[in-house]
Amino acid sequence: MIVRCRLGLFGLVVALAWGRAPAQAQQFLADLAMVRTEGGAVSPAGKLRVFDNKVRIEVPDFAGGFFLIDAAKPTAYFARPADRTFMDARQSSRLTRLFVRVDPADPCRQWQIMAELAGAAVQNPWRCERIGQETIAGRDTIAFRARLPDDREMVGWIDPDLQFPLRIRTEDGITVTAENIRVEPQAATLFEIPSNFRKFDPQELIKRIKQSDVWVDEPK
Repeated sequence: MIVRCRLGLFGLVVALAWGRAPAQAQQFLADLAMVRTEGGAVSPAGKLRVFDNKVRIEVPDFAGGFFLIDAAKPTAYFARPADRTFMDARQSSRLTRLFVRVDPADPCRQWQIMAELAGAAVQNPWRCERIGQETIAGRDTIAFRARLPDDREMVGWIDPDLQFPLRIRTEDGITVTAENIRVEPQAATLFEIPSNFRKFDPQELIKRIKQSDVWVDEPK
């Protein structure tokens, strides 16, 4: 009886510990749609895939390539399979700074980290204020107003189950929404830079051009 009681208590402790363990972030893919002005026409803005803390984004403006973001490291790259190269994404697309995994209680922390990674000047910390709830693409979201440096603002709608923004409205009125969300496993290889890709450094190219005969200094 004592042995059974101890085993029962042990099972209860394990069950409680398991219940407190954080749920693993879900993998999914979605289409991105953009509206440039309130009430304006909706246009395709690309596709995204999410695998743990990694995101792959393909957009029409960068045809022939894709963005890879790892919010845990953090890193953000743009890869071009045609010439087997990749480079730092920097500020080439706001999508790489905003459509990343976030803390559903404080998304501003990760957004600021990605902004700093892109090289944006961050003098004051980003601050998020919860402003309501809304259903997007059939999923419940929490709306946050983010206060950025220079008195700018944006609004993000966060899915607490996916731990991911489903909609972003930037300070210039552009709204990007994740639609046709499919929660399903993603291939890990889609989120890795192939080993035979080389990193392209634009600054190194500029340095080499300056050392060549084709470089002409600006008139003094």
